[in-house]
Amino acid sequence: MELVFASSNEHKVNEIRAIAGSAINLKSLNDIACFDDIPETGSTFEENAGQKSRYIFERYHCDCFADDSGLEIDALNGEPGVYSARYSGSRDFEQNMQLVLDRLEGKNNRTARFRTVISLILNGKEYLFEGSIEGKITLQRSGSKGFGYDPIFQPDGYELSFAEMDPAEKNRISHRAIAVAKLINFLNQ
Repeated sequence: MELVFASSNEHKVNEIRAIAGSAINLKSLNDIACFDDIPETGSTFEENAGQKSRYIFERYHCDCFADDSGLEIDALNGEPGVYSARYSGSRDFEQNMQLVLDRLEGKNNRTARFRTVISLILNGKEYLFEGSIEGKITLQRSGSKGFGYDPIFQPDGYELSFAEMDPAEKNRISHRAIAVAKLINFLNQ
């Protein structure tokens, strides 16, 4: 099955290709020559993912899916949430991570989760799939693999941050892996 993933983030595209394997012939926005700045003006992951998938479906008339993901930190009332990519006012994740660490300074509650919502448009109908993984925010950055907040997120049951994990291990347990597994199960039915 061929699906367009409504993302130009090559890290995400490669991660989903690795998770999906041969189950999906995955095309990115670059593959369909879409270089538009797709709006993400929703206040929830569901709204943003739906906006992106509908944008591609309406303009390119192809089956597609989009995700919106973010980090939710309990001590920060769920922030950065839908603003994860631009939490510091910039898309620079070093600045975003530093802001998180600064805001958590002196706080004992460091529980957090990564959440992903996927909006699939298949034959004009929308389906939603969610994945999340619980963990905590570390005291400092550690590891060089992954992207985004991976150097400061340690999933429950592990002694490593996402950025210290082998990418195959992260792709097996991540919020995105859980949501993509639900998507693939749905497509296989």
